[in-house]
Amino acid sequence: MIISAIRQIFSGASVDFTSLVAQVLSVLFVIICILPLHECAHGLIAVKLGDNTPKWDKRLTLNPLASIDPMGALALLLFGFGWAKPVQVNPRNFKNPKRDMAIVALAGPLSNLLAAFVGMCILIPIFIFAPYNDFVIFIYYFLEYYVIVNIGLAVFNLLPIPPLDGSKILMAFLGDRILRYYYQYQQIITMVLFVLLFTGVLSTPLNYLENIVYNGIFDLAALPYKLFGVI
Repeated sequence: MIISAIRQIFSGASVDFTSLVAQVLSVLFVIICILPLHECAHGLIAVKLGDNTPKWDKRLTLNPLASIDPMGALALLLFGFGWAKPVQVNPRNFKNPKRDMAIVALAGPLSNLLAAFVGMCILIPIFIFAPYNDFVIFIYYFLEYYVIVNIGLAVFNLLPIPPLDGSKILMAFLGDRILRYYYQYQQIITMVLFVLLFTGVLSTPLNYLENIVYNGIFDLAALPYKLFGVI
């Protein structure tokens, strides 16, 4: 995010500062409003499935102070990926620990996809019907980045690598023997993940997946306009 803009400035490339400000504000909005939604979704589903730990920890809230991790928020601003304070869940309270933990893990990325869909539903009519002026362009940039950041968070969190949500979903399909090895090497896998992220090795496959999800959300949100021939 910001690091990319700084590189552009130092390389002599032109930077659209309207776009940059909209991008920063959209990321801040995601940090303050959507990361808490992501964690609250985990907590609500956990409680529904029988584990009251999130309720006892007072994590069933959209208060950003309960969810924001300073380092995770800074990483999201600087690099485009980040994290919040994870909601603590005790799988032993579930009837089916593996399955229910996977459902709880899936709730977070799904909340990001829902947030992206809502943003796209606002973005499309603005693009079609709003007058072309500086304010509308700024709002368009803001919503565009808002959608992109939410999709990026969903795809990133669905990677089957600890400690991301995707690893907990994968665990539901692993046998106990393989799961022991998975836990044994969890820290090494996590370190490798961050090395791959910071070196940009994962950028191409992640961007590919994000584009697929973006196009799917766009097609779904644009469907009513396509049916009536507006698009």
